[in-house]
Amino acid sequence: MLFTFAKEHVGAFLARHGGDPLVRDIAAQLAAETGADAGDATRLALAAIDLMNRDVKSTPLKALQGLIWRGGFESGELVAHVFDDVPPALEQWSNSGLDVRIYSSGSNEAQKLFFGHTAFGDLTPHLRGHYDTTTGPKREAASYATIAADMGLEPRQILFVSDIGAELDAARQAGMATALALRPGNREPGGLLDHEPVSSFAEIVI
Repeated sequence: MLFTFAKEHVGAFLARHGGDPLVRDIAAQLAAETGADAGDATRLALAAIDLMNRDVKSTPLKALQGLIWRGGFESGELVAHVFDDVPPALEQWSNSGLDVRIYSSGSNEAQKLFFGHTAFGDLTPHLRGHYDTTTGPKREAASYATIAADMGLEPRQILFVSDIGAELDAARQAGMATALALRPGNREPGGLLDHEPVSSFAEIVI
């Protein structure tokens, strides 16, 4: 839903907001990555769509998507959907004093928008922090070590949950505990190591 929305609106967004300093800076970064002309909104939009189609984890692309999604969420055109077990689990963990944070390939801005505009309401009060690709690639152990240091915890004190095996492998290599999220429609997780599977956040007992 979110990626389809971004693809459908990226051209119009770049054309309408190209003079905004933040958008201009993102466009310049995206142009440097793709070879497109930063001043040509149509070509830059096509380059952005190509990156989305290839699932490239581009930091300027994620920032651009976040701005587009913000407009959709604020207008009410977009509503984020999460699995039914997620809101009660986040509330329970937060109320128990756990430090719950998100590490996503989506920008920090996009994460806050997503969790702030769900079908269950605003879930951001249950989250203490957000990390994106500016922290480091999600498939490298050093990124998880950086997150642990930022949280002020030893990696072994942190449980990382993901549906992507290579991310879980990297977190495990950094010393974190890991759990493989099994959700309907997920791709095969891949990866090299075995990780404890969970089909619902309710299975994660604190």
